[in-house]
Amino acid sequence: MNSEGQARTVRHAAPSDAPFIISLCVLSGVYVFLIVGMLIADAAYTSTRDFRAIFASPEIRYALKLSLVSCSLTTILSLWIAVPIGYLLSRFEFPGRAFLDAVLDIPIVLPPLVIGLSLLIFFQTPIGRAIEGVVPITYAIPSVILAQFMVACAFAVRTLRTTFDQIDPRREQVALTLGCSRGQAFWMITFPEARRGILTAGTLAWARALGEFGPILIFSGATRMRTEVLPTTVFLEMSIGNVERAVAVSLLMVAAAVIVLIVVRVFGSEQDLFRGL
Repeated sequence: MNSEGQARTVRHAAPSDAPFIISLCVLSGVYVFLIVGMLIADAAYTSTRDFRAIFASPEIRYALKLSLVSCSLTTILSLWIAVPIGYLLSRFEFPGRAFLDAVLDIPIVLPPLVIGLSLLIFFQTPIGRAIEGVVPITYAIPSVILAQFMVACAFAVRTLRTTFDQIDPRREQVALTLGCSRGQAFWMITFPEARRGILTAGTLAWARALGEFGPILIFSGATRMRTEVLPTTVFLEMSIGNVERAVAVSLLMVAAAVIVLIVVRVFGSEQDLFRGL
């Protein structure tokens, strides 16, 4: 048999890829089925009457307003901190850089309740009491923003560091040789190129802040018309047996998350989002 015939025989003898493809589809389908099934179950459990009830409730309207305001402020603060930290870690080598990089991951890996408890303990120290003497924080609205910020900022830092890593530093170097300062090169060249990553980091921080529950429950409490946000509304409604209202509020949060994902995919970089995690 000639070589061409042997090659044809080998090709015909190759095993089918069908079992492998089918196994991939089955395993993927199980997870997708669970996600879609949960959303359908939530939607089927509620009615328009439940949505009218939550919007008619002054407590839930307050929680919705506080959630929107606190998440927006948290996003601004997160970007304000994450942009310089991400740029610093991406562009500079300095002693303790690896340690700083590890410290910034702590809010991501710690259980949320531990973050809330640690904040509560911190504000019982002399430094924390001194801060409280100027601005009341614990069990007040600032505590909600701080609890959200502690976690959301860590995700924003990861996203922006990846963004700056992907930007070629040679254009900055050219600007420096032409007489620009490091700050001028950053604002004129690097910052505009990072705008998609900044948008991705901002939307991710906003979505993460919206879903924060553990730190807020411990550090801020769940006081109606004071520190109540949407996740604590779900908890409070469930605790008094209003499951329908809890599910309706949950669907509001799902809708907000879907909007955030659409913004990221349309205006941001999906690659930046998932590489930053």
